[in-house]
Amino acid sequence: MHGHPALAIPNLLYTYAMRFDDGDFEGAAALFDRGSLIAGGQRIAGRAGILAMWRQWVKTYDGKPLTRHLTTNPIIDLAEDGASATCQSQWTVIQAAPGFPLQIVASGRYRDSFACDAAGWHFTSREYVQTDLVGDASAHTLQSLN
Repeated sequence: MHGHPALAIPNLLYTYAMRFDDGDFEGAAALFDRGSLIAGGQRIAGRAGILAMWRQWVKTYDGKPLTRHLTTNPIIDLAEDGASATCQSQWTVIQAAPGFPLQIVASGRYRDSFACDAAGWHFTSREYVQTDLVGDASAHTLQSLN
């Protein structure tokens, strides 16, 4: 297997957050080239579809969302064969947008699936499971999180 899952899987979680917060939506979407996103029960595959979804949802300021996605509490379940895994984690988005204080926008949960092949570990799916807590998301999202 390529890369130890105890490092590779958390690194994928954090790479997604870093790319998204940097406004590198193309790079974040590329993490799902061999997988898909699931939002509201809809499966979205391919960069174009993923980018279109994010553009419908996320406000940007000179190309950046001005957010920090904190991914915490990963619970990783490695398959017996060591070639796939699932992970439940929690996300919290903080933001400092013009005219707003640094604030928590929302917090919720991801459910991820991963596989490992000769190229290493990769996402096979990321489900935006739910939003548990919502603050003032008006500077972050183009649609209501409630």
